[in-house]
Amino acid sequence: MAEALTLYKLMILYMLKRVNFPLSMAQFTDFILGKGYTTYFKLQESLGQLVESNLVETEENHRKTLYHLTPEGARTIHVLTGNISPEIRRDIDAFLKEKEYDLSEDIAVRAKYYLNTNQEYEARCRLLDGKQSLIDLRLTVPTKKEAESIANNWMDQGQEIYTALLARLL
Repeated sequence: MAEALTLYKLMILYMLKRVNFPLSMAQFTDFILGKGYTTYFKLQESLGQLVESNLVETEENHRKTLYHLTPEGARTIHVLTGNISPEIRRDIDAFLKEKEYDLSEDIAVRAKYYLNTNQEYEARCRLLDGKQSLIDLRLTVPTKKEAESIANNWMDQGQEIYTALLARLL
């Protein structure tokens, strides 16, 4: 049982090493559960242990949690990649190659809202190309409902708004 959890953790680390952007639980699920490697609960347990041991860190996005490889996680998978069978590595590489555009597009638009230090609500809307920020917009509004609406609308229309903004400014 412990060996299986170790393998799932190594698979997660390997996936994060092979991409230059964070992945969500849904993206891990798509591959690991889709291939029948384990159950959702074992996957969730593996991710939790990786976060606890500081091999993976989380970033809260408006609608989901994104997972990043830490420097310690990168060192660990560098040393232990050989503990993942070549067949599993090929499966992961093929999945990431096939889904690369979809995976990166899924995280390119980010939005969240929060109460700032002035006790006003702020919506932070970003559009990323990999780790490169294309736009980082902060809007201050009087109510939580308005901030939530801005974040939701940005998630749905962020790329179109960015394109329209560029067209107006250039």
